[in-house]
Amino acid sequence: MWFLYLAIGAALLYAGVVLTMALFQTRMLFPAGIAAANRPPLPDSAQRLELTTTDGHRLVGVRLGPSSSDKPLLLGFGGNAWNADAVALTLHGLFPGHEVIAFHYRGYPPSGGEPSARALLADSVAIFDHLQHERARSVIAVGFSIGSGVAAYLAHHRSLAGLILVTPFDSLKALAREHFAWAPTGLLLRHHMPTVDLVKGKQTPTALIVAGRDTIVPARRSEPLRSAIPNLVLDRTVAEAGHNDLYAHPAFVAAMREAVGIFEAAAPR
Repeated sequence: MWFLYLAIGAALLYAGVVLTMALFQTRMLFPAGIAAANRPPLPDSAQRLELTTTDGHRLVGVRLGPSSSDKPLLLGFGGNAWNADAVALTLHGLFPGHEVIAFHYRGYPPSGGEPSARALLADSVAIFDHLQHERARSVIAVGFSIGSGVAAYLAHHRSLAGLILVTPFDSLKALAREHFAWAPTGLLLRHHMPTVDLVKGKQTPTALIVAGRDTIVPARRSEPLRSAIPNLVLDRTVAEAGHNDLYAHPAFVAAMREAVGIFEAAAPR
């Protein structure tokens, strides 16, 4: 009988863990509180932006750099624990001569609403259209980690001067299966970002930057994108970098600047 009780106990424990993960997956995927708690100070030149989505939610963003520049606008989408201020500062540090804009994801203070993959994807198009209505300009979308799925969605639905995917995954479902192989993620996952499907057939010039020692988004999760992207103009793996220390590597800085240089050189005059 003890073996039966042990088996029942293990089954109940497993079911409890899986149920907890299913119920709290949104908080796990979108840790808005962590992002809000780590907002860096912005320079006095920063400009706050706002828009209201079609379903009535307020999104708040930040603009850095020269807004009158004839260079492409860099529109950034951060990782799931990033906030817009950190994204904008990162891109502004790399490209001080460009206009840089990033918005706090829906549900990430001070933006309103509740975060979800569906909402973040749709909001990327709303942000792009809002900025184009404000002033037409060419746009390079830069997506970091989960933001790579958001940037790819934007490139799928709008014409961009370029797309940079940093530590991207082929899909959230595949990434969840990678980390939780013991759980029925295919049945439980409510948030979907099929990045590999979004880039197929799109001729947007695209750069891929991968961290060779990434344990959060393993390099093998980026591999399917290489054959799916029709116009891959730069493919760089920083072999000695991990997911979070990638940005300090000179090779990352060089790859980002090379990518933007390629996009600008190919832009119509």
